[in-house]
Amino acid sequence: MHASSGSPAGHTTGPGHGTSGSTGTPRSAAPGPRAGRGAGLGIALLSALAFGGSGVAAKPLIAAGLEPLHVTWLRVTGAALVMLPVAWRHRDLPRRRPALLAGFGLLAVAGVQACYFAALSRIPVGVALLIEYLAPALVLGWVRFVQKRPVSRAAAVGVVLAVGGLACVVEVWSGLSFDALGLLLALGAACCQVGYFVLSDHGGDGEGDAVPDPLGVIAYGLLIGALVLTVVARPWNLHWSVLGGTADMNGIEVPAALLLAWIVLVATVAAYLTGVVSIRRLSPQVAGVVACLEAVIATVLAWVLLGEHLSAPQITGGAVVLIGAFIAQSAKPRTEPGGAGTATVAGGGAPAVDAHGPRTARDGATEPSGDELSAGSPTT
Repeated sequence: MHASSGSPAGHTTGPGHGTSGSTGTPRSAAPGPRAGRGAGLGIALLSALAFGGSGVAAKPLIAAGLEPLHVTWLRVTGAALVMLPVAWRHRDLPRRRPALLAGFGLLAVAGVQACYFAALSRIPVGVALLIEYLAPALVLGWVRFVQKRPVSRAAAVGVVLAVGGLACVVEVWSGLSFDALGLLLALGAACCQVGYFVLSDHGGDGEGDAVPDPLGVIAYGLLIGALVLTVVARPWNLHWSVLGGTADMNGIEVPAALLLAWIVLVATVAAYLTGVVSIRRLSPQVAGVVACLEAVIATVLAWVLLGEHLSAPQITGGAVVLIGAFIAQSAKPRTEPGGAGTATVAGGGAPAVDAHGPRTARDGATEPSGDELSAGSPTT
């Protein structure tokens, strides 16, 4: 996602940073609401774990000699190849929704992943992902100041909390001890998610079969992202020999090919697919809570596996960022003055979307489109 993918988004993811039930296909019958909810929670946790592990696996590869853009290209291209059967199944999508697929490929896939992995080469994994969680706040700013639509007070409070928490994460009182370029790259990943969230708000218009299946959007987004990244990353200059060796993970030598396999198969393909499945079983509010765990999981994994220790103020700030992001995403919609028929605006955005995928903050959105289309960070 990233996307995030939560998304993202989605997620909020997820993306990515990036999928509720508005694809035009009926929800599959569940054995019962409790059973479906329990299974949904378990699948959502698996998705958060998968998305959260992308940075922990990518950073050792970057330290071993691969360029961040090359790691991004390997991740996206590998996942695109795995998702080719899905793309073939939805081969009518490029004709029906070319702009939506292009936006997903450029922003939720290529943009988010490239900025996120580039940020990882300069700042800790947890910090990079927490900055991505400013995406819901940025979406709110787009709604309020660009679209001139009202937002709820709770959403505004969430934004203030997220920004204040971020100040603690980067320890502004110490003169921005973090790499400034790394912070800007992480913020760029958040901005790419915002662009996709805004696109998703308009990309799910239609009813029934006219609404694109999120799995098809993900598959073609990965294909388009792979094509774009091939031009930008120039993989013919990639140090392929690195993949035949090992990478250092906090003193432990791990096969580089194994880390890449995790990034492609688990942190991308499995993360997106489980995100799509979980959001169909959970309410948006519950999905939003689970999606916020992605940043927590990434931070804990980086602490344990990479030895990236955060200070107490940073941990506190990270918790505040997540609380603020969740409030901003899941705030109740506010109705514009004007009576019946006027548009309602989700407190957290337009749609209130999860930073890394199908899982979140679109949550409070009044239109189903965002829920369906932003399966991830992903973020990340």
